[in-house]
Amino acid sequence: QVQLVESGGGLVQAGGSLRLSCAASGSISSIGVMRWYRQVPGKQRELVAAITSGGSTNYADSVKGRFTVSRDNAKNSVYLQMNSLKPEDTAVYFCYADVNKSGSYSFASYWGRGTQVTVSS
Repeated sequence: QVQLVESGGGLVQAGGSLRLSCAASGSISSIGVMRWYRQVPGKQRELVAAITSGGSTNYADSVKGRFTVSRDNAKNSVYLQMNSLKPEDTAVYFCYADVNKSGSYSFASYWGRGTQVTVSS
């Protein structure tokens, strides 16, 4: 089985920074795109940032210039550096990955359980 585990969430004041990490483990042959999503209670989950295996990135307009996504393919990990945090960034942040399991010929989608980020004003 494949698991994604996020870490690094917490409480921070507006203007502060946090760095989220997500590590994939299990019988993994390769990982395609990795993404960060966030969700506020009562709202749809929204895409925050994405990064391909080759390092191409894209961001939601609301976080451009403040958040940076990166990955370490050797560690099957993805990171989200969040700077200049705002109260509206408060949400549960989820990691997502397209994973090719060992012995498989296709990719499957996996999600982490999420990590809470709270930004106080």
